[in-house]
Amino acid sequence: MKLSFATAISITTLVAATTSASAQDLLPPADLVDEPKAEYSPYVDDHFPNRVLFGDTHLHSSWSADSGMAGGVLDQDAGYRVSRGEEVTSALGWRVKLIRPLDFVVMADHAENLGLADFIRRSDPLILANETGKRWHDMVKSGNGYEAFLEWLRANDTDLINEPKLLATAWDSATTNADEYYQPGTFTTFHGFEWTSHPGGNNMHRVVIFRDGKDRTSQVFPFSQYDSTDPEDLWDYMAAYEEKTGGQVLAIPHNGNLSNGLMFALETIDGSNLSGEPIDANYAAKRIRWEPLAEVTQQKGDGEAHPLLSPDDAFADFETIDAGNLNGQGAKTPEMLPAEYAREALKTGLVAEANLGVNPFKFGMIGSTDNHTALPTSREENNFSKASFVEPAPDRAFHPLVAADDPALSIMEADVGASGLAAVWARENTRESIWDAMARKETYATSGTRLSVRVFAGWDFNAEEVSRPDFARTGYARGVPMGGDLTDAPDGGSPTLMIRALRDPDGANLDRVQIVKGWLNEDGTTSEKIFDVACGDRAVVDHACDGDVGNTVNVADASYTNTIGEPLLTGYWIDQEFDPEKRAFYYVRVIEIPTPRWTAYDAKFFNVQMPEGTRMQLQDRAYTSPIWYTPK
Repeated sequence: MKLSFATAISITTLVAATTSASAQDLLPPADLVDEPKAEYSPYVDDHFPNRVLFGDTHLHSSWSADSGMAGGVLDQDAGYRVSRGEEVTSALGWRVKLIRPLDFVVMADHAENLGLADFIRRSDPLILANETGKRWHDMVKSGNGYEAFLEWLRANDTDLINEPKLLATAWDSATTNADEYYQPGTFTTFHGFEWTSHPGGNNMHRVVIFRDGKDRTSQVFPFSQYDSTDPEDLWDYMAAYEEKTGGQVLAIPHNGNLSNGLMFALETIDGSNLSGEPIDANYAAKRIRWEPLAEVTQQKGDGEAHPLLSPDDAFADFETIDAGNLNGQGAKTPEMLPAEYAREALKTGLVAEANLGVNPFKFGMIGSTDNHTALPTSREENNFSKASFVEPAPDRAFHPLVAADDPALSIMEADVGASGLAAVWARENTRESIWDAMARKETYATSGTRLSVRVFAGWDFNAEEVSRPDFARTGYARGVPMGGDLTDAPDGGSPTLMIRALRDPDGANLDRVQIVKGWLNEDGTTSEKIFDVACGDRAVVDHACDGDVGNTVNVADASYTNTIGEPLLTGYWIDQEFDPEKRAFYYVRVIEIPTPRWTAYDAKFFNVQMPEGTRMQLQDRAYTSPIWYTPK
């Protein structure tokens, strides 16, 4: 009789414990023991991403001129410390702390005159030797800092300082700071900056994020709108960086809602307007090569969908800011909207791919704060807002964040959200692992909470596999995750999606899980449809939740209860309307139950009345990166 490996080990252990004889002497001959055919531990060969990490890829400190010159006092050091869980003191003297530390952060200070306010604060000899710098320094020190800020702001894309040593010194400090605060495995800091092109006030901003440390990033300087306001020139800068250093870099556009029709257009840009020249395949390829993600939710407005573009979507009107452009200089027209919102851009990308062979808008989705306070506070009850002058105060909701000559184009603080966060599925908390997740689009956006979402698409998943403990292993083995591509549709097969969504442990229960599908029709038009696939407390009937989840919000008390909804929702969905000849994409949207908005928390804390018409509650949410289907 031949003994199994496990039986042999058991005999050895028993004999060793009961006799003084040598255990080696009592082992059965080697030819009687079956060698194991696989590793006993099921995890030793798992290399897929197994943890979700939350961060802010778009945080500004007083080193951004529009922060420090406008009264911001917290520098990059403070931004790193509060992000990793420490307490700091805000510009208005509030003690500030996050509910939990972030896993990663990008101090994305503006490239334009990086560190200017810090040079002025320190009366640095470099700023004093510069004619414009000396004048602004003296204005700040004499109490006229806001006037100096307005001078700087009105210069727009003209560098009135024009001193390369300032940028070199500031970038050297910024890259040093990022490396000093980097704790691989615990807290990740990225080297980055914001390219702040806004010709004519039309937002074209991108956050640039490097995968590398100071040994590579110190070989270049940040690219600013003083260098160019054309995104194609930014992409050339990024290509030159990789060629020169051997490093890697990506860019993330944001606030298409303030671009007045420029951000996701199928025409090239000429100054502050569309050129009339359609983009070509080369342009499309460069764009998606350098911009694999889009920031679709942040303080200056949610950019997933718009109610005029998606009139059948009951959840499309979320933290919508759509009156004009970034500086309140141009009124919005309906014709601009399709090139401003992510869902419409994803559909437009299908059209471009059919015509050009390349999809310029095949992007994944993230959120971040864009806060200019060095405080990544994305939760409603802990909202320190975008700028120091609109930190918590009894009257902050009445203040404009952007004051336009036409009041109808101003962005009032009461309309600004508390969003958002970037979530990535990664193997470990390191620059390499997180950056790689962003590059392959295995990411999702949240409007500020830390709910966990995972989706896989394949051709042969079974319903019971959604509830199995090896859900993720199955998903990677036989399908693709968010950000992936479905190809080679089998005859008669349809895309099958498995979804898991888990509430933020310190947040609200879930109302519903939805699949948003977009596709290209034979006539070149596009369509979309939303399917409810899981609902808290109620059934799904004909792809829709059977009734509303309810509402436990007490606005006066700024409170709610988790007595409705579900902490965990799972979904299994087959596209019964699938046409293998049509290009399509699918992404998951998860909606939380109603909760108080930051305006309700302010009203209670300060005992004030909000402006008439102010939203006092909301349903926070997450948007995953899409999964694309391309016909053979």
